[in-house]
Amino acid sequence: MRPFELLEPSSLREALGLLDTADETVRPAGGGTALMLMMKAGVLEPSRLISLRRIEPAWAEISQSADAVEIGALATLSAIEHSGIVRSELPVIARTLRTLANVRVRNVATLGGNLAHADPHMDLPPVLIALGASVIIASRGAERELPVAELISGYYETTLASGELIVRVRVPKQFARFSAYRKITTRSADDWPALGVAVALDREGPVLREARIAVSAAFDRPLRLAAAEAVLRGASIDDEAVLIHAGDAAADEARPIADERGSAAYKRELIRVHVRRALRDALDAQGGTP
Repeated sequence: MRPFELLEPSSLREALGLLDTADETVRPAGGGTALMLMMKAGVLEPSRLISLRRIEPAWAEISQSADAVEIGALATLSAIEHSGIVRSELPVIARTLRTLANVRVRNVATLGGNLAHADPHMDLPPVLIALGASVIIASRGAERELPVAELISGYYETTLASGELIVRVRVPKQFARFSAYRKITTRSADDWPALGVAVALDREGPVLREARIAVSAAFDRPLRLAAAEAVLRGASIDDEAVLIHAGDAAADEARPIADERGSAAYKRELIRVHVRRALRDALDAQGGTP
């Protein structure tokens, strides 16, 4: 591993100042779980790491308002998994985290780092996209809000500018009650998925007012499936044929990428089957503690 300088600022403001540089090899580090693996492999060779571990603890807090849950970017995945607020208001996230990597990783990895890493196989991005979540991004002297769907632009790529940090994630409660995530792996449950399918529904009685479907792992970034969503809009939840039609529309729309976890044709069939199953899981969900 190439030698590097490690700085540990004590405030977000100080960290943003250190990151505001023309040197593209300066990188922030939250939990560092993925970052260190990339450095050991020689994929990333930073000249300086800005550790965020010592900045104000407020950036790791989890809170809620009447219509949303806010999660600090430095909250560890374990803290999110076991948060009473998350388990009560966003149970699909708590369930998803149970099979994300392993306990050792979840005890260290942070939400902000997980999203900024932009690995297409991550479980949380499609769930957050389906729930309509957004990230609050800070830079030196400015702040902006961006839908998670617009954060990840490609394979290990984001729309974050130099000197910007994700500081909070805001998750609306609107779609949380009827939501589900299916992780399809070819090995153990906590392995990288061959496909991830997240579904979140807004229903009024037996009618679906809106459906949000996000898929991941079979693509270079998590994607919404607009054609499948259109099939469900205004449909009756009692019509099983509608769910089958939505699965078919999802498979027709998707253009999965072949890799060691399966061919494109295999993944397209996974999409057809598991979009339908995820929709049924979401319809059967009642919210509350997982």
